[in-house]
Amino acid sequence: MSYSYMNPLFFLLILHLFFIHLNLSAFGIGRDQFVYSGFTSANLTLDGAATITPNGLLELTNGTVRLKGHAFHPTPIHISKEPHGTVQSFALSFIFAIYCVQPDICGHGIAFLVAAHKNFSNTMPMQYMGLISEHSNGNATNHFFAVELDTNCNDEFKDIENNHVGIDINGLNSANSSSAGYNDNRNGNFHNLTLASYKVMQVWVEYDEDNTQINVTLSPVNVAKPFKPLLSTTYNLSRVLRDKAYVGFSSSTGTIVILLVRRWLMYAELREDWEVEFGPHRFSYKDLFYATEGFKNKNLLGIGGFGRVYKGVLPKSKVMVAVKKISHNSKQGMKEFVAEVVSIGRLQHRNLVQLHGYCRRKGELILVYEYMPGGSLDRYLYDQENKPTLNWDQRMRIIKGIASGLLYLHEEWEKVVLHRDIKPSNVLLDDEMNAHLGDFGLARLYDHGAEPQTTHIVGTIGYLAPELGRTSKATPLTDVFSFGMFVLEITCGRKPIEQTGQDRQLLLVDWVLDCWHKGLVTDAVDVKLQGAYNVDEACLILKMGLLCSHPFINLRPSMREVMQYLNGNVPLQDKLTPADMSLSMLSFMQNRCFNPATLRNSFSTTNNSMISYLTGGR
Repeated sequence: MSYSYMNPLFFLLILHLFFIHLNLSAFGIGRDQFVYSGFTSANLTLDGAATITPNGLLELTNGTVRLKGHAFHPTPIHISKEPHGTVQSFALSFIFAIYCVQPDICGHGIAFLVAAHKNFSNTMPMQYMGLISEHSNGNATNHFFAVELDTNCNDEFKDIENNHVGIDINGLNSANSSSAGYNDNRNGNFHNLTLASYKVMQVWVEYDEDNTQINVTLSPVNVAKPFKPLLSTTYNLSRVLRDKAYVGFSSSTGTIVILLVRRWLMYAELREDWEVEFGPHRFSYKDLFYATEGFKNKNLLGIGGFGRVYKGVLPKSKVMVAVKKISHNSKQGMKEFVAEVVSIGRLQHRNLVQLHGYCRRKGELILVYEYMPGGSLDRYLYDQENKPTLNWDQRMRIIKGIASGLLYLHEEWEKVVLHRDIKPSNVLLDDEMNAHLGDFGLARLYDHGAEPQTTHIVGTIGYLAPELGRTSKATPLTDVFSFGMFVLEITCGRKPIEQTGQDRQLLLVDWVLDCWHKGLVTDAVDVKLQGAYNVDEACLILKMGLLCSHPFINLRPSMREVMQYLNGNVPLQDKLTPADMSLSMLSFMQNRCFNPATLRNSFSTTNNSMISYLTGGR
């Protein structure tokens, strides 16, 4: 591109509900160039509520509702070399920061403007941004080109969201628009930016006459200009602008009445600076409210230890999602929880439920996941009235899928991820009955090669490794223990602990060992299969489940070894006979002075079931 550049031009604007700081540079065509270093003595053309304050600031609007304001360089720019000629290439940049007096009550954004005239007296405030009237949107007689920095979402203009940048031609239905953000020059990754964050950002606007291409680029002020523009569109500005044009800015305020304030309180969210660094998309509460029809019970998918999960359809993309509302009373705890969850949002594996994004509102954290039409696995194991019995091939595929997902979490991602709550209710099935491990609300991350930190014990009773009662330290092998219980539960169709009488319990591990003692471990296989299973695979799965749930941590396999067993790459050697397994469990209890009541009291758990402990053979 061939652009004419010039010296920096300094703007400082104050808008109602916005504070904008602009540094406009490099706009010039031929002999037309201008520079401002403050507005104290500037001869700007102002209209509406626009004024220059005593300290040299340009105030476009004030605290009154339904206002608009414009500020223009007083003389027009020659945008073509000859009368009725082609609009020449140009480039400009400006620096700004937007601050909303209240985070979720903002004005209607600001627009950089190149127009054939500077008379916008017939335009309207509010969502019309002082650029058009109610009936003039898109009219060819408007003769303006604008770049909008929009902090509101207006359906009538088909806005994509309430934090976007758009290229406008003669109206507010943008020729192209994008969520505010920039592309990193180092790796090409896209980083979201929040316009109304009071953080200083820079905009570049470029027009190439040869290709009639308009580029708009955005970045934080301390980041070099991105190589890739935020958005581009092809449009011949010679169809819009004539020989001369005026350069300036436009903004407006809306109407805030009781009704709108109540609506704002209904949809109010919490936003903090530290959230900007996280990758997953932040959804507006309003969109999630509409997606779930107001979180109605008819859309309720289930209730867990941390909150309720609703089915929803996102209003713009029409994508079906699962929306989980989690309550949290601690502000610091919420921050740490969000940091963990949204970091996990970067996980990508076919057997993990994908986190699409989140929203924060008062004491709630709202997580948006991909929707799994098959529902949770536990319903197929125990809710026979509404779900069919899983056949053997489906059970094997589920076990292999979750094993593959855990291997990715433990060894193959950039950090070690401990799930800490592996159980059938946290495994969701897609429409092809493939398993996806979800609910990472208890997960913890640490660097490969580092030691996991001791923390309070969380999880679900029946799936907790016994060493947690002594060390309070979750490790990949505590996940392996939970996986072992999970494997036995799927294979046997029985829960880890079952009440068989008023004071009696059946422990699943004991029962499987008892079947093994009697000479046929496959007697433990779910009777609902009616013998329709592969005997060799069942023997492998049951023995592997026992090995994974072994009380001695050093005898449990890693998830990589588990995958080797499942794929038949390495045979599962009978490291211990059933008698040895029982003796080692009994020795473990005796040597550790095992006291079930004491261990029960040391656990912080997500339900009120009895503690799962391992005893000797029956």
